[in-house]
Amino acid sequence: MSYPRLLAFVAIGVLVFSACAGPQQIPASKLGSLQLPDPQTRVLDLDALTDMDWLIDRIADRRVIFIGESHDRYEDHLNQLAVIAGLHARGKPLAIGMEFFQQPFQGAIDAYIAGEIDEAEFLRRTQYFDRWRFDYRLYRPILTFAREQGIPVIALNLEAELTRRVGEVGIAGLSAEERARIPAEIDRGDAVYRERLEAVFAMHPSERRQDIEHFIEVQLLWDEGMAERAARYLEANPRRTLVILAGSGHIEYGQGIPNRLTRRADVPTATLLSGAQRPLDPTAADYFLYPAEVRLPKSGLLGVMLESAGDAEGARVQGFGDSSGAKDAGMKEGDRIVRIGEQAVSNYADVRIALIDGKPGEILPVEVMRKRKRGADERLTLQVELR
Repeated sequence: MSYPRLLAFVAIGVLVFSACAGPQQIPASKLGSLQLPDPQTRVLDLDALTDMDWLIDRIADRRVIFIGESHDRYEDHLNQLAVIAGLHARGKPLAIGMEFFQQPFQGAIDAYIAGEIDEAEFLRRTQYFDRWRFDYRLYRPILTFAREQGIPVIALNLEAELTRRVGEVGIAGLSAEERARIPAEIDRGDAVYRERLEAVFAMHPSERRQDIEHFIEVQLLWDEGMAERAARYLEANPRRTLVILAGSGHIEYGQGIPNRLTRRADVPTATLLSGAQRPLDPTAADYFLYPAEVRLPKSGLLGVMLESAGDAEGARVQGFGDSSGAKDAGMKEGDRIVRIGEQAVSNYADVRIALIDGKPGEILPVEVMRKRKRGADERLTLQVELR
């Protein structure tokens, strides 16, 4: 399978900047009698800009490559795929570690990569739309490539039930069984890491301020848990290069996963981040990428708000969007969607799976169950135009 060369430039050029951390005075010898603050300007030599092939050659000898992302930026995921495909083409035995899957679902990922289950069943078994919910099409090319090339995909994250519990009671409040599922070694000593998390927490609603220690412990568990899982994989698979895909906040400055991984495994690493909308700080990553913006095609939507139908079949319609093809087709609040096209619907995830490839303007048959005042529910088939 071939992929077009992606427009992504790596800032490797000549960076000239003040060696001091704080604002300084520009030397008087340069300005005469003027006393002005030094803006610590960094200068990037544009003649030194290069491309993805150069980057992949430079990082091909690293054991672990961290590639940060903004979850909803398609170009970030295309760059992740470009690195994976480039390393694979150079004969590197690879594995892909992903933040977006939780460790208890490793078996379902293995079955998908091995071709034992199809994409829809893979999404159901990993509970993707309940546990991550970002548009699956953002990650689909990476997972398709991994399946076609037989590249293992590793679920890095701890299960949400465990981190949610820590958010409520803290690590000290966990049961013995729960504590056995978290990393034994948790490093709390990085003061800068804590300061960064405190700044993030300060933006949360005031009623949650009393939970700051629990908030920080959740972040620690995410980073330590992913680092420990990655380290275990490296130890068990000494010939493989591990490419770790995670949100930029888990990678920048090495404070999240990278330093916690190298504390467990002494391996050479490289960190890659998007340089868009961030200061050009050489301490944030080894390489900055500057891709052109790429948008996913708009997907077709029913225009409904859904809720669980409880023990009943399907997904219950709770309301409608401003422009709803479902409402225009005659759907009503309280209807239970039980089929979309060829896809049977038992829950919210099935609706998302049925519409993955739906396009605006496409018309799909949608079966609903409608409660009658008397007698059994009525089954209706509506022709719904996706919006």
